[in-house]
Amino acid sequence: MAVLDFWYEFASTYSYPAAMRIERLARPAGVSVRWRPFVLGPIFAAQGWNDSPFNLYPAKGRYMWRDLERICALEEIALKLPPVRFPQSSLKAARLALAVGEAYIAAFSRAVYTANFAEQKDISDDGVLRAMLVRLNLDPEAVAAAVSKDTLKAQTAEAQALGIFGAPSFVANGELFWGNDRLREAISHAALSKAFG
Repeated sequence: MAVLDFWYEFASTYSYPAAMRIERLARPAGVSVRWRPFVLGPIFAAQGWNDSPFNLYPAKGRYMWRDLERICALEEIALKLPPVRFPQSSLKAARLALAVGEAYIAAFSRAVYTANFAEQKDISDDGVLRAMLVRLNLDPEAVAAAVSKDTLKAQTAEAQALGIFGAPSFVANGELFWGNDRLREAISHAALSKAFG
């Protein structure tokens, strides 16, 4: 089966609709999704940014929220602006996503996005994250024990090495696609590469 690497950051607005629909779109195309959480902080810092570009450029930020409203309405995905500072800290959630294992990473990731962008919850809160794990029938203590800070650092370094500069990003057979609006193209490329591989 063809594989599409889905690189996402839990604080990323446009990663939210991508995460909520990627498997629904990939499955009929015969494409398997590999979930690759990372953090944008070091990548933004390398570009000279100390905050989200949507905060650094207020006009762009206002446009982004309205654009996201349109996208979510079209896709019938719930959206409520986060009640805490945007972007939320995604560090704990990303580390947990890498610790839950392949069988649970997609469901856990969607739960984090729902909490952040639909339920107005603080995704850096230990209680919020613990409740997500419990709902997935996972032992929070066991998952916490499996967390490795180095794994997330290595994953973020790999994203940088691939030339990823924002989220969501998709990589299929070495080809990089950036942005929620490139999801279908990324899936098509992965499926096409399989057909001619």
